[in-house]
Amino acid sequence: MSAIPAIHVGLKQLGIMEDDARDIYEQVTGQRSLRAMKPHQHEAVLGELRRLGFAKKKDQTELAGDYAPKLRALWLSAWNLGIVRDQRDSALLSFLKRQTGIEHTRFLYYQDDARKVIEALKAWMANKAGVDFSIIPSKSYPGKMPAHINDPRCRVAMAQVRILQARGVLDPQAAPRQLISLLIGHDDLDDVTSKEWVSFQKKLGTKIRKVNDV
Repeated sequence: MSAIPAIHVGLKQLGIMEDDARDIYEQVTGQRSLRAMKPHQHEAVLGELRRLGFAKKKDQTELAGDYAPKLRALWLSAWNLGIVRDQRDSALLSFLKRQTGIEHTRFLYYQDDARKVIEALKAWMANKAGVDFSIIPSKSYPGKMPAHINDPRCRVAMAQVRILQARGVLDPQAAPRQLISLLIGHDDLDDVTSKEWVSFQKKLGTKIRKVNDV
């Protein structure tokens, strides 16, 4: 494939105007015109632009924007619940477009648009995997309410445990919260770190996908 389009992109990215570009051409190849060059000379010019700082454009499927971390976390939770079949960011972007008509998370500027796709993901997880995202008010809890009670990461893990109990992988008679404490290694779930929740969800997700594939 010709290097000429990439050269034009590089010049634009580096802010190099036409006269300066021709000076670079001449310095590198002895020619002041791309048309006069042979393919290997085009590659030499491209190499010089890269030396000057030209970098390939980032993958267009890479998530970006204020709402990207939240959406990715929810998408991976759905993956680990066994309801999402493709964990890649490109699949999440397709879901975003179906829900909002917006092509990419970097164009997700308004809270209402973000809320629409976030709530759609939560509703999907609730309907297909039984995740309970409802908030329990502190006044309805006897004594001081533990922080993990309304932690969505704990709610996802509890749904994962219930799925595995229903499939006979985990003891169906045990309370989900007790199983989580046992499997994750913390008597008090308030002590579980974000990294531990992520690791735990991945571990259970592997089990769920294995059962689903049987």
